[in-house]
Amino acid sequence: MTRAGTDKELTIGALVLGVLLTLIFTAANVFLGLRVGLTFATSIPAAVISMAVLKALRQSGILQNNIVQTVASAAGTLGSIIFVLPGLVMVGWWADFPFWQSFLICATGGLLGVMFSIPLRRALVTGSDLPFPEGCAAAEVLKVGDGTDEGGVEESKAGLVAILYGSGVSALFALLTAMRLTAEEAFAWFRVGPAATGVDFGLSFALMGVGHLVGLSVGAAMLLGLGIGFGVATPFLTWLHATPGAAADAALSVWSGEVRFIGAGVIGVAALWTLGRLVAPIVRGLREAAASSRARKGNSGAILPVEERDMPVPIVGAITGALLIPTLGLLYHFAGSGPLAPFAWPLAIGGTLYVYLAGIIVASVCGYMAGLIGASNSPLSGVGILAIVGAALLLAIGVAPFVPRAAAPQMVAFALFATSIIFSAATISNDNLQDLKTGQLVGATPWKQQVALVVGVIAGAVTIPPVLNLLGDAYGFGNPTAAHPSPLPAPQALLISALARGVLAHDLDWSLIGIGAVIGLALIALDGMLGRMGKLRLPPLGVGIGIYLPMSATLPVIIGAFIGHWWEKKNPSPAAQRIGVLMASGLIVGESLFGVAHAIPISITRLPKPLAVVGDGFETTAMVGGTLLFVAMLVLCYRKATRLGAQV
Repeated sequence: MTRAGTDKELTIGALVLGVLLTLIFTAANVFLGLRVGLTFATSIPAAVISMAVLKALRQSGILQNNIVQTVASAAGTLGSIIFVLPGLVMVGWWADFPFWQSFLICATGGLLGVMFSIPLRRALVTGSDLPFPEGCAAAEVLKVGDGTDEGGVEESKAGLVAILYGSGVSALFALLTAMRLTAEEAFAWFRVGPAATGVDFGLSFALMGVGHLVGLSVGAAMLLGLGIGFGVATPFLTWLHATPGAAADAALSVWSGEVRFIGAGVIGVAALWTLGRLVAPIVRGLREAAASSRARKGNSGAILPVEERDMPVPIVGAITGALLIPTLGLLYHFAGSGPLAPFAWPLAIGGTLYVYLAGIIVASVCGYMAGLIGASNSPLSGVGILAIVGAALLLAIGVAPFVPRAAAPQMVAFALFATSIIFSAATISNDNLQDLKTGQLVGATPWKQQVALVVGVIAGAVTIPPVLNLLGDAYGFGNPTAAHPSPLPAPQALLISALARGVLAHDLDWSLIGIGAVIGLALIALDGMLGRMGKLRLPPLGVGIGIYLPMSATLPVIIGAFIGHWWEKKNPSPAAQRIGVLMASGLIVGESLFGVAHAIPISITRLPKPLAVVGDGFETTAMVGGTLLFVAMLVLCYRKATRLGAQV
């Protein structure tokens, strides 16, 4: 696409609005990720809000709106650091999240993610046929909102209404749940002979919205994973072990202690397969980026299209090199006290090398997967698993034989700390290429977007530590305790912490991960066969997610994916489908922001349910009545989306 006339692009107003939206979307993604292990792409809702605000200020332009969504989406996706960072609290090394260390982890890793992904733009955005579903959808929203025709204006208004309506509905239901008038889950656990399994549906509008966004293919893959996890593995293992206790206790015990590691094996193999397919395009992208830089140096920059001007390679290299200092400093400071102190410098130097090498790899993997299936469903969990296992194995081989046994807890914590920096790079790489695809389609200047990505990283890094501290104080993470009987599950952080402990303590059951790896290979073959036949694909990563996330989190996503697909068939126009995406985004934002706000009275009162208006005897009524109300409100949402879609 050619440039949008003489539109302003990288303006102070666009950056400020992007930073303000960062507060909303980062908090929403942090809460959603801790609750269910999934995050969502924030580009489209950020773009719609930007169009409304800037138009009201008479500053609207497609390129400025693109900068706003770039800042907000980069910061929002950095919230995925919660897949790793809470592990430092779970293993008992941190009591809370110290601001400066947490900020520098997010900022340093995030900036590395920006720098590592810049050469990939040519390989994966302009030099490939990857669909980039969220990036293309965001571009369409920006184009419609920039239109001067009445239809474009009406769609922008309808889109904002959809976001606000979805947010209001999901926040209202979350309030009723906090008051205990509706249940959090509808479940039925049972035994078939000695085998135990069940059905557990989380009454969450946010998860239904996630399902709508990830689509039918991912929803079907997660359904297959759910069938493997709770339909086959859990009942078989409870039967094999003759697991005692109530059906729910038996099933969940076996699933959390064994079945999830099978899912980890599936995800690990799928991520490695993705990496193997990326080597050639990565090398080609680096060569093309270097050639572009030489063209500018040879005074031919004037003939290089504006849409192809990346941040110059020397600047990228200088920033990447400068980030060695905070990376080295963070790792040295972490290892500089405690049993590992005598090894602080070797650990800091080795850890920095690992961060950079692994960071380049994960940037490639996440960028590719974001282009293939979207940022919301990229393999961040699998990347975290691979990174933590790699770090723990290196420590077990190179450090553990030379330190006292008392150093084991700090080695686990050091592995998590280093992996957190890598994971920050992964989260940003997961999102950046979506944003750059949007920019390509609307005629944006890549280097200006890359500056906006840097601003988004800093804004997100400032926001994440206080939000994590608020949620940790109010809800807690991982396993229940006396102080936090109903914690946020933080499933990935819990799993990654268990992997680090298992590798360094030499008690990890590799047989379960091996079974998962074999299943993963079979799924890769199945997915490839389906692709050649032109059938619905079943991404192996989606199957792995369905195995190792709790059913209460995956089943609503699956149902949301099927309902969303059915609704889109009934409303085939592109404008109506964009309204559906915005309604789904609103469902996610409203519930997630309520969860963050609800943490404030919990922290003040120290009560797990400070807004409760009924007692323990109301559970059955809350589950039955809440389920019926949930269905009714969901129907209202989709009817509203249908009406809004018909107006544009």
